[in-house]
Amino acid sequence: MNHEVCVTGLGVMAPHGGEPDALFQALQDGQSAIRPIFPDLPKPAAAATVAFDETRWFTKLQLAGVDRVSQLAVAAADLALQDAGFDRADADPERIGVYAGCGMGGAAALEAAYRGGMRVPPLTIPAFMPNAPAAHVAMRNGVQGPVLTYSVACASSSVAIAEAAKAIQRGEVDLAIAGGSEALIVPGVVLAWQAMQTLATFQPGEAAGAVRPFAADRNGFALGEGAAFVVLESAERARRRGARSYATLAGWGLSSDATHLTKPDAPGQARALRAALRQAGLQPRDVGYCNAHGTATRIGDVVERNALAEVWGDDLEHLRVSSTKALHGHMLGAAGAVEAVITVLALHRRQLPPNAHCSAIDPACSLNLVKPGETAAPELQAAISNSFAFGGTNSVLLFRRA
Repeated sequence: MNHEVCVTGLGVMAPHGGEPDALFQALQDGQSAIRPIFPDLPKPAAAATVAFDETRWFTKLQLAGVDRVSQLAVAAADLALQDAGFDRADADPERIGVYAGCGMGGAAALEAAYRGGMRVPPLTIPAFMPNAPAAHVAMRNGVQGPVLTYSVACASSSVAIAEAAKAIQRGEVDLAIAGGSEALIVPGVVLAWQAMQTLATFQPGEAAGAVRPFAADRNGFALGEGAAFVVLESAERARRRGARSYATLAGWGLSSDATHLTKPDAPGQARALRAALRQAGLQPRDVGYCNAHGTATRIGDVVERNALAEVWGDDLEHLRVSSTKALHGHMLGAAGAVEAVITVLALHRRQLPPNAHCSAIDPACSLNLVKPGETAAPELQAAISNSFAFGGTNSVLLFRRA
């Protein structure tokens, strides 16, 4: 059994809002959601945060012991299921699965516990455990099939979507709720990332443009928070119930660098890219767009460019590339899912989000970057989304136009 995997629902809770089309349009318009945060920190910091009204999804009683990371996940998954036209009465709960990525768990719960002196809230453990978001999504929707969490740093939710697609393809579940969430904009976490010297620095008033993927003057990323989920099901099931299909998830590739915990490796990334192409039965020239991992770090952007060059070869100039982290920040465990939604919409709308804030490209990052105002892609048939994580795990999702 080898089912074609369709994307029939999209749900986001992102710095640009809770509507996938609004998120995509904001990216098209080059709107940055990155703003200064925590003015009391020793060094200036910026992040992209979500304007989230938890009372839309939870009563005050239900919120006890539910960290923001789980709140965002429940909201995004609920929106994805609504978008897919999900009817619980028409689905066997034992044949539904939740596949969620989360890199750091309930950061707010941990921060409160550490800063609360000797008084630690009694529900701190269930609030911060990384599998809490998946569990809350499952409980909210009565899911009795596999409920799994993947904690693979920046690749977490991309891996979760790939694993969900495998389950659909093999007929293990009929419907998969797949994606991820992250909510780590708390002082302790920001300080830790600043200590790694990976966050972008900026002058007063310039936070919005601080993240410049592939630019000659790039100097790091800004953190983001949010959640995104997709609904996956077989093409046969989608047709049977008259569901809209945004795209098919035709291939995915997973690999490990096995070289260094934090320094990326082009051959390792290339293995994941080749695996996704191989599974989809496509050649590099068949893929017209890449939503790059593109963290705007000095090393990472060059390594990703070299991996694409290794696989695409002479066809690299025909691959249009952009990193949307310049506008929505780096959401770590949620990044792969948010960027997968963006990639699916690029295919569905045949428009590409531009690579923002790059006035002069680094010669070592020579790519066909999507320029503002040049986003039309009328012939686009296939696109990839890259997620390359600390720990050396590489995940590539390849989507084809429905």
